[in-house]
Formats: sequence, C-alpha cells, structure tokens
Amino acid sequence: MKSALFMLPLCLWLTACNKEVAPPAKTARPALTSIVQETAIDEIHEYSAEIRARHEPMFGFRIGGKIIERRVNTGTRVKAGDVLARLDPSDADLQKSASQAQYRLALSDAKRYRELRKSGFVSQAALDAKETALKSASAEANLASNQSAYTVLRAEHDGVIESVLADSGQVVAAGQPVVKLGVMGEAEAAFEIPEDQFSAFHVGDKALVTVGDGPQLKGHLRELSAAADPASRTYAARVALDDPLSVFGMSAIVRFNRSARGAIMVPLSAVYQQGKRTAVWLVDEGNRVSLRQVEISAYRDNGAVISKGLKQGERIVVAGVHRLAEGEIIDPMGPR
Repeated sequence: MKSALFMLPLCLWLTACNKEVAPPAKTARPALTSIVQETAIDEIHEYSAEIRARHEPMFGFRIGGKIIERRVNTGTRVKAGDVLARLDPSDADLQKSASQAQYRLALSDAKRYRELRKSGFVSQAALDAKETALKSASAEANLASNQSAYTVLRAEHDGVIESVLADSGQVVAAGQPVVKLGVMGEAEAAFEIPEDQFSAFHVGDKALVTVGDGPQLKGHLRELSAAADPASRTYAARVALDDPLSVFGMSAIVRFNRSARGAIMVPLSAVYQQGKRTAVWLVDEGNRVSLRQVEISAYRDNGAVISKGLKQGERIVVAGVHRLAEGEIIDPMGPR
C-alpha cells in the first residue's frame, strides 16, 4: 500500500516532464519610422576656378624666319599696334628690292611700248603683253612689300600677354604661335565639373564668382563642354562675368545656388551603408521591413538627398537601421 502511494506522485511528475513547454510569444521590435515626402532643397555647388580672358588668341608671324627681338614677357600689358617681336628682315628686304626692280623695268617697258603703239611701230598684241607683265610685276612688288612688313609682329588688341611660346634666336615657321594674348574686356572663370554633377547644369545658369578677397561678382554659365576629359572624367566649363575684369590668372570660387523642387531628403540615421551598397529599410503594409537600394546625390547637415530609389508616400525606418533583419516585422512608431 505504501509502495503504491509512493509511485503515484512519481508518475505524475514524469507525465509533467513529457509535456512540451510553450515558447514565449515573440513581440515585434518597436522602430521609429517616417513617411517619405517631397520637398524643395537649396543646393549649393562650389568649384575652384581661374580667371581667364574671354578671347585668348595665339599670335605668330605670317612668314618663317629667325626671331631677332622679343619685346614682351608673360604678364606684359600691351595696346593694339604695339610691337611684340621681330624677325630677321634680310631675306624679306632682298626679295622686296628684287621685286621693286622688276616692277620698275616692267613699267619702263610698258611706257615705251605705249609710245610705239601710238606711232604704229608695234602691234596691239605686243603692247598687251607688256601691260600684262607690268601687272604681274606690280603684284609681285606688293607681295614682297607685305612680306617685309610681316617680319614685325604686332598686337591686334589691347590685352595681357598670358604666355610666351618662342624666344629670340629661335627659327619659327609661318603661323607658329609666338605669344598668347588675353584680350582685355570680357573675363571668365574657367573650372571643371565632375561627371556625376554634369546633368545638373545648363548653359545660362546664374552664378556668383569670388575673386581672391574681393566681393562676389555676378555671372552666368556661358560654355559647358559636351565631352569629358578622358583622364580626369570632368567637363570643362566657363562662367562669363557680367562686369569687366582686367586681372587674369587669379584663383576664384564659382558658386551656383539653386532650389531643387520635388527632391527627397531622408535623415542620415535612415541610411544603411554596407560596403558599397547604400539602402534604406522600407516598411510594407504588414509592417515587414525590406532593404531598398537608393542613390544619394548629396549629403547635407540635416539629411541625405535621394536621387533614385524612393518615392513620396513610402514608409521607411529612420532609427536603429543596423539592428534590423530582412523580413522582420516591426512595431512602427511615428506618423501614420
């Protein structure tokens, strides 16, 4: 009897041990969320630039020869008509003298034949031949005179010598650049635009240019290259200044201020960065989260500007993004 009483609690204990214990109910993780909204964002783009002349022609001699004198250096201010350099005029002067002698001879022959024709001693055809020879000699004399004048290189505009490309004693060919002149008057700021920002700019965009410690000058984007530099992958651009500037070569800052309407900005805490992948946690109607890859065009103090991957009305997680897992159900906290 005592043995039976002892076995009864033992059987009850063993029966209880065989029953599975129910796991505790899993609760959804609370997470702070927000609804994506489009807004207007003020964008500021700044670039380092160099003040350049609007027109920068290269000047060279129209004939070949040896440079015997160079009167200007880099930075020299010149006026239209000033002598920049000279060639050795010996050959040109000899050619000029020979051509003038031929012209005088042809002129004398033409005058004699005109008199002979009046007297009937020569035919009209003979006179015509001498008149033609006179015209040819006159053209040769004028050409030789021009060639002699081409031994002097003169400035065609007021400006500043930006670079010297040949020196005294050097033999240059016809048309070879000798100096580069920055024409006074219109000034521009030359700079480079990275390829990822190229699409945001258009010719005519307003800009502000700061030269050294001076005030901001107004300008507009006048030129934007259609092809990127193969080495730097940047696009050459120029901002024309609305006011004239007589100082070239100085460094400057070009600033573009624009308001981007319909832009999407999310808090920096919402950005999930893993290696080269940039994403945000998207919350569906069942409060389940999934990663959505996005592209960021700019970072600001108050958030990241999303250029691709999100649209207005979607809900995203804005805090604790590195504690979530794909497919996890959350308890969203934030605006409904």
